[in-house]
Amino acid sequence: MSAGTRRFGDGARKALAIHCSLAHSGAWRGLGQGIGEKLSLTAIDLPGHGTSPAWDKQRDLTALSLSDAAPYLTEPVDVIGHSYGAVVALLLAVSRPEMVRSLTLIEPVFFAVTKVDAPDALARFMHVSKPYEAALHKGDWEDAARAFNRLWGSGVAWADIPAAARRYMTDRIHLIPAQHAAILDDSHALLAPGRLARARMPVLLIKGAQSPEIAGSIVDALAHRMPDARSVTIAGAGHMSPITHPEAVGQALLSFLKVA
Repeated sequence: MSAGTRRFGDGARKALAIHCSLAHSGAWRGLGQGIGEKLSLTAIDLPGHGTSPAWDKQRDLTALSLSDAAPYLTEPVDVIGHSYGAVVALLLAVSRPEMVRSLTLIEPVFFAVTKVDAPDALARFMHVSKPYEAALHKGDWEDAARAFNRLWGSGVAWADIPAAARRYMTDRIHLIPAQHAAILDDSHALLAPGRLARARMPVLLIKGAQSPEIAGSIVDALAHRMPDARSVTIAGAGHMSPITHPEAVGQALLSFLKVA
């Protein structure tokens, strides 16, 4: 197992958590501590994040993320993912459904589904993403990280984020376009006929009431397409709800798992 890990809680149920882009396994600390009496949470570092090895820029990043996460499925566990980590979690669920007892997806950034179900919402999102795309095109990594944070961050202004955290995000912003084939073009064929139907486990989709429109569109599209899915909205939260609203997310998770 090459992924770095952190562990939270000592509850009887085992769970695997996969963080969002530009974060690390420590992003689950607040949630993990809040539900620690019920769950034993193993949080992994995605490739290039935390203490995991840097991405070699050769292998498909999403395939590498899957291969890093799969060894932690040694028995059926509850799988929880956030943002890009939720796309990885969804791919785990359709590829190894017998090992995923339940699936919780917090605003998966699977934009490909909106090409079919919500093209207008996708077009609006692509328009507001232009500053980020322009910075990437110029190779201005800090400006790209700033623009990305404006789109998907917790609402804290870039200048108010500690310098070390700004550097961490800037140093990893190149990982975002490396995800595009999977999340924009569906290179792993999640939308192939019958693929999502493989995820027959109970599925909880979580969105924030203050999140970007496109996040809600993705959640709604997946909720309609998966066999046993339900969705909840976290009041007052945006895209970073596991960090900004861990108690509310934890309550929704425990209620879904019926271990509250």
